[in-house]
Amino acid sequence: MFLGLDGVEIGLIIVFLCLFGGILSGFPVAFALGGSGLIAFAIIAGLDSAGLLTHEYVDTTSEAYRALLAQGVPEIEISKFNYPDLPRAFEPLFPQGWEVAMDRNISFIVNRMNERVFAGQSIETLLAVLMFVMMGITLERSRIANELLTTMARVFGPLPGGLAVSVVVVGAFLAASTGIVGATVVTMGLLSLPTMLRNRYSPELATGVIAASGTLGQIIPPSIVIVLLGTMAGDLYAAGQEIRAQAAGCSDALTYLGKAAVLSVGTLFQAALLPGIMLAALYALYAFGYALVRPDKAPPVSLEPVGGEIITRSEAIRWFALAPLGLIGGALLAVQVGLIGSQDLTVDSFTDAGQTASLRTNVSEQCKASMIALHGQEAWDRAVAEQAAIDASGGVERAHKRSPEEMQAALAEKIANTAPVGTGVATLLVLAGLVLAIARGVSPSADPRPLLVGAIGIVLALIVDAVAIPPTMGPAASLAWLALPYALVCYGVWFAARSMAHNDLIRVVFPPLVLIVAVLGSILGGITNPTPAAALGAGGALLLAAYRKLHEQNRSGAIIIMASFAIILMILMGINFDLRINRPDLTTVDLVAYYVARGFYFFSMFGIFYACWVLLRASVLKPVVRETAKVTSMVFAILIGSQVLNLVLISFGGEHYIQSFLRSFEEEWTAFLIVMVVLFLLGFVLDFLEIIYIVVPIVGPVIYGGTYDPSWVTIMITVNLQTSFLTPPFGFALFYLRGVAPASVTTGQIYRGVAPFVLIQVIGLALLWAFPGIVTIVPNLLPSN
Repeated sequence: MFLGLDGVEIGLIIVFLCLFGGILSGFPVAFALGGSGLIAFAIIAGLDSAGLLTHEYVDTTSEAYRALLAQGVPEIEISKFNYPDLPRAFEPLFPQGWEVAMDRNISFIVNRMNERVFAGQSIETLLAVLMFVMMGITLERSRIANELLTTMARVFGPLPGGLAVSVVVVGAFLAASTGIVGATVVTMGLLSLPTMLRNRYSPELATGVIAASGTLGQIIPPSIVIVLLGTMAGDLYAAGQEIRAQAAGCSDALTYLGKAAVLSVGTLFQAALLPGIMLAALYALYAFGYALVRPDKAPPVSLEPVGGEIITRSEAIRWFALAPLGLIGGALLAVQVGLIGSQDLTVDSFTDAGQTASLRTNVSEQCKASMIALHGQEAWDRAVAEQAAIDASGGVERAHKRSPEEMQAALAEKIANTAPVGTGVATLLVLAGLVLAIARGVSPSADPRPLLVGAIGIVLALIVDAVAIPPTMGPAASLAWLALPYALVCYGVWFAARSMAHNDLIRVVFPPLVLIVAVLGSILGGITNPTPAAALGAGGALLLAAYRKLHEQNRSGAIIIMASFAIILMILMGINFDLRINRPDLTTVDLVAYYVARGFYFFSMFGIFYACWVLLRASVLKPVVRETAKVTSMVFAILIGSQVLNLVLISFGGEHYIQSFLRSFEEEWTAFLIVMVVLFLLGFVLDFLEIIYIVVPIVGPVIYGGTYDPSWVTIMITVNLQTSFLTPPFGFALFYLRGVAPASVTTGQIYRGVAPFVLIQVIGLALLWAFPGIVTIVPNLLPSN
């Protein structure tokens, strides 16, 4: 053995030395990754051809090895790390020669490029990266971020540490709209750092809060990091659980787990919501507490007040707190008592005899013991009883189609159990009520009669939906009954929107907030997957940026507003009508609805093209397209380069060697902790793209193949990378900030400023480790797709 090391160990050292050498060479990262892989393979192949590299492995033909298999030890757990006393055998690193390994690599590269880049299942999700990037860059280039920061500083400035708190709020806002760490840090560094320094803020606090808030783009959805990691995590989770199931003696993961091993990007967005809010709240609390302890370092700042009518404290409490709480609380109470709920009348055409047991019980004794250990004896006994009942009723195969009489009876039972008010109608009316309440709070001296008309419309709509509209009524007839109440509601909401436009805070925050809520709401609510939501966000960002430019030029934005309403109405038509015109039972109402929705679609596309024309003339669209193409091309180029490097590791067994080492630990948390430490250290010198595409595929089958929740594992990795991006002296966020900070701010001040926020990040990681429910509670409550 060369230098007393195994050939695989020497190969790993060569690969990582070539990788870091390639990155430090100054070449673009995508080319450095692929080039370092090729150079490393050439060096390893040369050493192997010279007979210097020898691989030592467990002799699978020995009696001791066969004895372990006979004892029921899974083959995957037998390695020289677990059983160092087993007989060994030796072979060249490339047993069939490096030429065969290279041929395999070329075929693997072609297959992986086809799967992950050109025609695989993940390509649809990767398209969301392009549109989320475009959404963020459009909002940044149209100076919406600048206006947000200025307005928030005017709101929070008079408070102790108010400017720092405003930076955290805007950082979270930009994170939810851009998802790009570098763009957020640079934008806030350019906009807020000079203002904070002019107002006698400590350079340490100012730089620390900017760098920390900028990294929120890593975790707050829609995060590009989560999109990219999620496309890979789903495959790793499925593969890891298949390995775990086979080691447990079961045929597949579905049998062993009792559910499919599936992880979607939408689920990860749901899981990231609370951790992101938690970290932002911890940042704001630290800034506020720092200002209370050292008021001279973060003094209150008296800026120009936010434009709008002056309101009293009682009015603010009444309309901004009590009224929204009453509306939302009343709606939730109505759901609990059955007044609001789903009115879905879908009836299964087949009897319940076709239902299977909660767990598969026709398994081997080894699999049975493993399933009992995983699910508990009670769950196993329940599944056995369910299977016995199914067998007694004729078995699953005896499920029969319901007769018309049975269908009518089942439908009548569903109708009798439906809530008087549908969930969709109630949600729209609650949102309208919130708009009316906020408008009243913003302008308490304005004429309240239009708002009162809107409130009457809400009450009337609830009464009509509960009394006059049965669940069996079609959408056209329902819309006719609700036309007058909806007209009253729209009148009140239109007046409310005009009133709120006079308040600078509402005018600046409300449009991008609506866009973010629309994008995230459609994902978190399980309405759609990230790709259509990203398309909605990109189109909405273009409309929003164009409207702002038209407003600056004192030109009418009526086309933009009408196009926005066309998109909303098109979505509502799709929700309330069946627009599939090729079905045999097509009705006239659905056909009319289809052409109406199609008209809205064409007008909305006209509005988006008009917005692009406005932005092109304002010299905004060209840099947006250029930056979007640059970032997206970088992502895909790094994806291709990383595959070359990964396949070099696979060719000489490096990936299997690392996984065997991690599986050798008895405690699962030990291996996971080692991976987290390695990722943290690599975060100093590698960007998140390289870590996601190089490191995670290697360790993924182990950390995703255990008992930990896959969404929790993914969020822990994301927050860990966010921490390493802040940690001196190599944190990427620090380099971004150093590039835009004035010369008066020293590098030492930046390092000292981020130190408390690194500690906050570590505390956040500890909280997520101790309380995994912070991550899993939202996915468990919300539907996933």
